[in-house]
Amino acid sequence: MAPPSPSPARRRYRPIGLALALAAGRLGALTVDELLNEPNLTPKRFANYFDDFAYEYSGEVQPPEQFLTTRRGDCDDYAILAGYVLQRKGYQTRLIHVRMVGRVAHAVCYVTQVHAYVDYNNRHYFINLQRCGGRIREIANTVADSFEANWTSASEFTYAYAENKKHFGSTVVKTDDPARDPDLIHP
Repeated sequence: MAPPSPSPARRRYRPIGLALALAAGRLGALTVDELLNEPNLTPKRFANYFDDFAYEYSGEVQPPEQFLTTRRGDCDDYAILAGYVLQRKGYQTRLIHVRMVGRVAHAVCYVTQVHAYVDYNNRHYFINLQRCGGRIREIANTVADSFEANWTSASEFTYAYAENKKHFGSTVVKTDDPARDPDLIHP
């Protein structure tokens, strides 16, 4: 026999209770299933779940459950998980990898519908979405500005957890003519 389904009021307040319990540290680790089953998940709400995660560079993309359990990771872990979850919630996302002078690189997840990206560096702030245009060059400019750095190139990439491999697509080089940017020619 199936368990009785929760009342409409209970279903409506479940996400609030989950968020409060997570904030108070009373529950175990957040799971991918909980994110995917969050009925009102928006990019901003997604980012709110990560405000107490610690930065830890790993070199490799962590499996999502490891990132969520340890509450430690880097921009790749966060951007890739954001892309994975938000796409399944109906958002159109783009993973963008920006290489900067004097730094290795930084990854963000751009969300087309909100004209902004989620950024692991902005997860602590009330305004945790960074608004900008949707072209690779525009995203790279905004990311580099947030670091007070100069960017050299930026690429759109995809990632599949099953393969554990990034697949780079369109690349924009800062010194190239913007009129020849691949996402301007073939949006």
